[in-house]
Amino acid sequence: MSLTIPIETSARHIHITQEDFETLFGAGTKPTFAKELSQPGQYACKERLTVVGPKGRFEKVVILGPCRKETQVEISVTDARRLGIKSVIRQSGDLEGTPGCTLIGPKGKIELEKGVIVAKRHIHMTPVDAIRAHVKDNDIVFVITTSYERSLIFSDVVVRVSPSYSLAMHVDTDEANAFANEDNPTGVILKLFNGHTYSLQSWADELQSGIHR
Repeated sequence: MSLTIPIETSARHIHITQEDFETLFGAGTKPTFAKELSQPGQYACKERLTVVGPKGRFEKVVILGPCRKETQVEISVTDARRLGIKSVIRQSGDLEGTPGCTLIGPKGKIELEKGVIVAKRHIHMTPVDAIRAHVKDNDIVFVITTSYERSLIFSDVVVRVSPSYSLAMHVDTDEANAFANEDNPTGVILKLFNGHTYSLQSWADELQSGIHR
């Protein structure tokens, strides 16, 4: 039986250090809990920031808690174009060589030299989920969505495995708009990349024969 994976849309958001948070909101302040997210221990904060690039800005961008070791801004490719910055696709936390931006809060602003990324599409899962799906941490997989009348196949999906995760695939708003026309979209892993080169026809043959992994 294939593992059915909930697909969640991750809109633009900010992960922030405690130091940067205090610069933007005032000394001694801490993020205020607003709403739980699907991943255990993660939450949306009441506080919002303005993200500014060379060509544009976004107001009221949500901060996700708890605070992290590095400040990171996650946006879509469309967002990057509106801001006027290069879209760099990275896994969360891989910030070297990424563009920066300006963050503006009610008590100050910060010029980030790096930290703006388009998050690489990924799946959070527990070790038990990984066993069921026959995958391991950092595997790269294909996922086909089960969207009614508008399904598609996502390639280059990174598998992230941890006991602290809850099963979910995260895509950005650009990716979600390409397929999602229902409230609770899901997907199924089709096939691992395994270092071999496949033609489009070979992948079509595998899909038609119902090969899953």
